[in-house]
Amino acid sequence: MVDRVLSCEEAEAVTELVVREDNIFLDDMLLAPAGIMENMTQSCAARMGCINREQKDAIKIGFIGNIRNCTIIRQPRCHEILHTYIEIVEEVFNLTLANVTTKVGDEVIASASMKIALTDIKAADHE
Repeated sequence: MVDRVLSCEEAEAVTELVVREDNIFLDDMLLAPAGIMENMTQSCAARMGCINREQKDAIKIGFIGNIRNCTIIRQPRCHEILHTYIEIVEEVFNLTLANVTTKVGDEVIASASMKIALTDIKAADHE
């Protein structure tokens, strides 16, 4: 649910997704709210993967611990391009609090605050 990572820094990241006709979350040519949330969560995971790779650390498995203040303003249409912006509010031990905003062009279509818990289990341990 992420086509590309456009930028990735310690405190922020931006991803891109083109809503395609074969997307499993597409319903009547609109991306379902669950698909928007999946894009948001996978964008957070992609950011963490980039950070781990830059630090030459193994990719860790993460879990969404909490989603708050989730607002879906509208569902994107097939072929629209989503840009998802992740702003890290705080990182303490293995917990990350992020504000996530999804846009189509300059239009905000969704936002949420997410708490993400990372485990000490490395993704390679589960392959």
